[in-house]
Amino acid sequence: MAGAAVVLQARMGSHRLPGKTLALIAGRTVLEHCIERLRAASDMPVIVATTTRADDDCVEHEARRLRTDVVRGPDEDVLGRFLMVIERFSLTDVVRATGDNPAVDIDAPRRMLELRRRTGADRVVEYGLPYGTVVEALSAKSLVRAAGWTTDPWDREHVTPFLRRDPRFVALTVLAPPALRRPGIRLTVDTPDDLEWLRCVFERAAGADGARAPLTLSALIAAADQLAR
Repeated sequence: MAGAAVVLQARMGSHRLPGKTLALIAGRTVLEHCIERLRAASDMPVIVATTTRADDDCVEHEARRLRTDVVRGPDEDVLGRFLMVIERFSLTDVVRATGDNPAVDIDAPRRMLELRRRTGADRVVEYGLPYGTVVEALSAKSLVRAAGWTTDPWDREHVTPFLRRDPRFVALTVLAPPALRRPGIRLTVDTPDDLEWLRCVFERAAGADGARAPLTLSALIAAADQLAR
């Protein structure tokens, strides 16, 4: 998948759960889970986009420990960070992922990139997956254009709102695979309760012997269902 990369935005400065990026789940950091899962089912590199703040030095250190490239840029202007990655690596396609989703669907980056290239849409995303398991596929050109057209802080912090609402872009939303359509399940890390819940889900899914390979999303859904009974 030449010219494409997964860009994983991550930082330590969460308001509700500071430091969550390096919190441990099943013996690995949240960032490690994200990176392992995002590169498990495609040949796309994963690039961590973090900030230049001193408290994100540890994010860079962890990413490099995992042999992952890092680009550091503005704190609130996350779109600006994405542009830095696009320019440095000469990207034509970006799969956007976030560092608070350690249960992200392993196959989603490949599915979304293939669909974006096949349709020519500027942005492609699935709906119906558990909350916290989704990625977006974006053309690099659309991100560059959006950055040139909007100065709204909300657009720049959240990267894609402008692409979703401006009619000059083609934004495509498609149904997730039937077996994974469980939007009522929450599998993200935003609060202390989320973190404890995901620790339980991963422990249940791994079983008594503990699974080293990335767990499938189906296995995590099944574990969440068992815990919810």
